[in-house]
Amino acid sequence: MMYPNHILRTSLAALVSVILFSIPVQGQQQKKKRKPFQWVNELKQEIPGVKHATFRSPSMNVDVGYCIYLPPQYRNAENKMKRFPVVYYLHGGRPGSEIKSVKLAQYIDKQISAGKVDPMIYVFVNGGPVSHYNLPDRKHAMGADVFVKELIPHIDATYRTIADRKGRAIEGFSQGGRGTTRIMFKHPELFCSAAPGGAGQATEKRISENNGRESENLIFVPGDNTYDLARKYAKDPQPPLRILIHVGTKGFNYENNLAYMEFLKSLKIPFETLIVPDVPHSAQQIYQKEGLKLMQFHAENFRQAAQQKS
Repeated sequence: MMYPNHILRTSLAALVSVILFSIPVQGQQQKKKRKPFQWVNELKQEIPGVKHATFRSPSMNVDVGYCIYLPPQYRNAENKMKRFPVVYYLHGGRPGSEIKSVKLAQYIDKQISAGKVDPMIYVFVNGGPVSHYNLPDRKHAMGADVFVKELIPHIDATYRTIADRKGRAIEGFSQGGRGTTRIMFKHPELFCSAAPGGAGQATEKRISENNGRESENLIFVPGDNTYDLARKYAKDPQPPLRILIHVGTKGFNYENNLAYMEFLKSLKIPFETLIVPDVPHSAQQIYQKEGLKLMQFHAENFRQAAQQKS
């Protein structure tokens, strides 16, 4: 049966339209549905020296997960009495999950196993519903307090750590960089070494200028941001922190990290920088290129702190 040309053209156009609208356009695919927040997340891969564990939160009465990297020296029977310093690593993104940044342990283990840096424990933290921040008006959303007041004491009680600021460091990237900056200025008595990376400091500045408001649905306690906390620390910088700000030049937070550095200079807060050329907003790529420098920064701070009188 023959059809007129105009009918064939119409049918062909309709078919093409159906096909085109059935194919997701790059950049316009539906976003994956965000997985609901959990305080415990399963580690689904084997990473040298890493294990997943939990502790019972006293404040929430729920289990909280964390991943811990124990260096080969820790696992050596000859060192069964030796204690090791700890780096607490705060992941990026929201909500929290202790497995988000744990792949960095591959680079960490490589450098420690090769003897390029002193052995250290790394703990990968679950930051809570709004990663590494406290939200008193939400149930089980005091991520910063769970870390500072509960996880750190648990780690010191469970593993052979140097249970003192002389043996503690804090590091994080992106959202974890913001959390690191907030917590290091709020609790300098806990850490001798701090390395915030790729932090969204422009957002923190907006929070400072808007009485704690990040957005209509996210409002923090006034003063709980990296700008106001730095101002408070600058008035009495005791005990003194050693700070290393790291960021990639291709990262979308590069410029606002430079602005934050100028802000710290205006407060006369000393810090070091690690600017990684041609690296985007990626903790993994920073560790691929310059992770050893971050580890050496912590190791040197641990050595210097150990030599200081109590």
